[in-house]
Amino acid sequence: MEAQSARDRGPSVVERVRGVHLRMVDAVLGGDGLEGVAALAAGETGGVVAIVVPRLGAAAASGPVTDLAALRRYVSERSRGRTAAVPPGVAAEVPIASGDEKLGAVLLIGDDEPVADALEFLHVAAVACLTEVAVEEARLEVEQNLRGSFLEELRGRDDLDADDVLRRAARLGCDLSRGAVALCAELSSDRPRHVVATIAGEHPGALAQHMEGGGSGRVYALLPAVGGGDATATLAAARRLAARLQRHGTVGVSSFYAEVSDLGRAIQEAELVLDVLRRSDVPIAEDIGTGTYRLLFRVLASHPEEVRSFYEDTVAPLVAYDAQYSTDLVGTLSAYLERNCNMNATASAIYAHRHTVAYRLERVKELTGLDPLLSEDRERLGLGLKAYRIIAPRLPR
Repeated sequence: MEAQSARDRGPSVVERVRGVHLRMVDAVLGGDGLEGVAALAAGETGGVVAIVVPRLGAAAASGPVTDLAALRRYVSERSRGRTAAVPPGVAAEVPIASGDEKLGAVLLIGDDEPVADALEFLHVAAVACLTEVAVEEARLEVEQNLRGSFLEELRGRDDLDADDVLRRAARLGCDLSRGAVALCAELSSDRPRHVVATIAGEHPGALAQHMEGGGSGRVYALLPAVGGGDATATLAAARRLAARLQRHGTVGVSSFYAEVSDLGRAIQEAELVLDVLRRSDVPIAEDIGTGTYRLLFRVLASHPEEVRSFYEDTVAPLVAYDAQYSTDLVGTLSAYLERNCNMNATASAIYAHRHTVAYRLERVKELTGLDPLLSEDRERLGLGLKAYRIIAPRLPR
């Protein structure tokens, strides 16, 4: 008789909780994610359930919520250990935590008093959410490893099959069929994830990855073509992104490369630009991302010996002379060319007499065999100075 009475009362709370938890885990593993967990919790609590996990940048609700953004902000502040006012309509809350780390919260929304045992079901929802966090972080780790190995291969090999590169990039959500620009950033901050997320958010389809190294390491990225494969539009977008990232470190951007087979060279070019910006002792007044500098970087990425040879054939004797005798022939020549070959303007810029300028230019002619007063020789000397500026970090000290 007592057994019959127990059956009439239905399953106990413990049995219900266990059963709901198993269904929640099944929902997570079946791909329903936080939405599935919220729906199951709502079915047991009789209200709307919202789940917010700032760690994943995710939020879900089982029904209409007045202000999900307010719930996101609230949970985010609480996860950081900050005090925050409870948003209107939150009837109950259970944290999603791993040890002492708060990852998010499960919230019951409604104006009515929560039903009996509602907190029990919010707790099992919070535990089920830990499974979702583990699944998502495992997926992200696999993607990071794939991105990292892919970009590392592009950096180090020039014999990769173009079709294979396109397929692998496509599996990672990046369409390289219309070309790309490479970006390389050396971080001065300890926020590599934020930098990667910024790249992905600002440039749709970008493939970005943080690679460990000295300090905070470097972030590498391939920025696929925008505007139907327009090189100008893609470069403009890349430079805007680089400007945004500069508060996190030094950023180098390559030219636009239309061919998949050249993307390894694009990454090398971005590294070269970065190295020049980081280590050059020679000030570069012009934008090294455009014009003649950009052409020299492209040549340096593919045929470094040619740029080095051009430097040796033009201004290398001036660099050596300055180093040996503590003179400033390179600086004088640079100032002269930048001021349209005006002797008086050059003298004023370097705080010297115009006769001193004339004497130094004569020494330039003697040492290089190129006359700064002749148009054709000036062009070669100007290119030689640019070549010097981009390879200076790599020259022996």
